[in-house]
Amino acid sequence: MKTILSGAQKAFLLVSGGLLIVVATFILASPNDFYASNNIELGTNVSLLNELKAPAGLLFAAGAFMIGAIFVRKQVDTALALATLIYLSYAISRFASMALDGMPATGLVQAAAFEGIAGLACLAVLTIRRTRSGR
Repeated sequence: MKTILSGAQKAFLLVSGGLLIVVATFILASPNDFYASNNIELGTNVSLLNELKAPAGLLFAAGAFMIGAIFVRKQVDTALALATLIYLSYAISRFASMALDGMPATGLVQAAAFEGIAGLACLAVLTIRRTRSGR
C-alpha cells in the first residue's frame, strides 16, 4: 500500500505541477492568445499584460517546486499542500465569481471544475499521507 500511495503522490505532483507550468508558459509567452481562447480580449494595455504575467510567474515557480518535490522526499508534504492551496483557491474564487458576477465562458467553468477536483484530490493524498505518518 505504501508503494501505491507513493506512486499516487508522484503522479499528483507531476500532473499538478506540469499543468501549472504549461498554463503559466502560455500566459507568459502569449497572454493575448491564451485568454482569447475564452473570449477575453486583452488588447495592447501594457499594464494589464504585466498584471496577468506576474501571477503566471508565481504559478510557474510553484509548478516547478511541485515537480522538484518528486525528487526531494522532505518537500512532498509542502508541495502537496501548495497544490491543494493553489487549485482550491482558484476553484473557490471562480465559483464565487460565478455566483456574484454570472457565468463566464464554458472553458472557465470547466477550468473551475477541474481545479476543484484537482485540489480535492491533492488534499486527499496529503491527508492520507499525513494520517499514515502520524502527523
